[in-house]
Order: sequence, then structure tokens, then C-alpha cells
Amino acid sequence: MKQLNILIVEDESIVTMELDIYLKSLGYHVAGTCANADCAFKTLAQTPVDLVLMDICIEGDIDGVDAAVLIKQSHPHVQIIYLTAHLDNYNIDRAVETDPVAYLSKPFNRDELNALLKITQRRIEKETHDTETTDHIMLDSEFAYEAEHYTLYCCDTPIPLTRKEHELLVLFIQNRNILLDLYTIERHIWPEKETSANTIRTLVKRLRQKLKHKFIQTIPSRGYMFT
Repeated sequence: MKQLNILIVEDESIVTMELDIYLKSLGYHVAGTCANADCAFKTLAQTPVDLVLMDICIEGDIDGVDAAVLIKQSHPHVQIIYLTAHLDNYNIDRAVETDPVAYLSKPFNRDELNALLKITQRRIEKETHDTETTDHIMLDSEFAYEAEHYTLYCCDTPIPLTRKEHELLVLFIQNRNILLDLYTIERHIWPEKETSANTIRTLVKRLRQKLKHKFIQTIPSRGYMFT
């Protein structure tokens, strides 16, 4: 099992110390501790990181959510778990857009955090396996997909994918010419929670638009097929 490299971004020194000690006691590697986004960016540029434990209210000009957005743009493989006292809808809605593993309130519950770390590790291992089995694939004369950089290409021009779009595209590629119902897609893309049919349809629509409405066929009342 791969050891997680975890970056702690937290401006309360006591919380940082508690997290550092707890993570190491579980056998995880703490790649660094930061109180602001600039420090986090520098650490990510110099050190392998799998997961960022991100507080929302941090030092500096940008908060934790904006920092997470920038991190995901430059390091799409990095997972995010928010640890914060801010449970208002505004911040939750912003955080959800970064596709985090979870959003935990402080003071954090150790058992809950431990469970989420295991979920994160499983997600990373699964995505690594998907990448290894779906490396560089020509979809047609125009489109190609390169898993290493989570990138869809159209005429050699990269088309960035969100993490959910990437997961859906990999699922489709691995099941070409096979009908995928909504339940199967939901279990693969959202394994930790239930979601609505409209959310799935919206994700399919976004991916379909990036593929210029090629490949993805809607099978009425049944699901989708990638051809």
C-alpha cells in the first residue's frame, strides 16, 4: 500500500502540531506544514504530495478554497480534505467545486479523519490503477486521451478535464460499447455518497461538449454507451 504524503495547511500552530503528531502516529508521511497559500505552493513544487489537509481561514491574501482551486489546476492528482470551523453554505458551496474528499468541522474527530484518510488512499490507488491501464489512447483521428496528465487532446491541443470528467471518461473508455446505467456511473464517480440523476446527466453533458458531441450515446431510459 502506498504511503500517503500529506501537506498540512493550517494557521493555528496548536492544530498543526496535533495533526502532525496524529498523522505520523498512523504511519503517514507529513510532507510539510504551512500557514499560508504561498508556502503551500512552494512545498507542492518541491515535494511529492498526495493529500492536502486544508483550513479555509489561513494567513495571506487568498483563503484555503482559492488556494485549493490553484492547487488542483497545477496538481490535478492532489486530493483535498477541508478541516475548518466555517460551516456556512457560502464556503461549503465554494469548497464543493474543488471536488474534495471531505469537509470536516473543527475540532476534528480523530476517528472520522482516520476513516477519510483510508478513503483517500483507496481513491488514489484506484486512480493510479486506472492511469496505468489507460495510458495514451487514440479515440479517433481528432481526439486522444493521455492519462498521465489527465488531459484530453483535440488535434494535439489539450482540453483540460475536471477530476469528475476525467473519472467519467476513463470509465467510458474502459467500458467501450458497453451500456452503463446511472447506478453504475454513480457508484464509480461518487463512491462515498448518493447523488441525483440530474447531477450525472450534467456531468455527462459537460464531457460530451468537450468531445464535440462524439462518442457518447444516450440509450433512452437505460443509460449511456461510449462508442
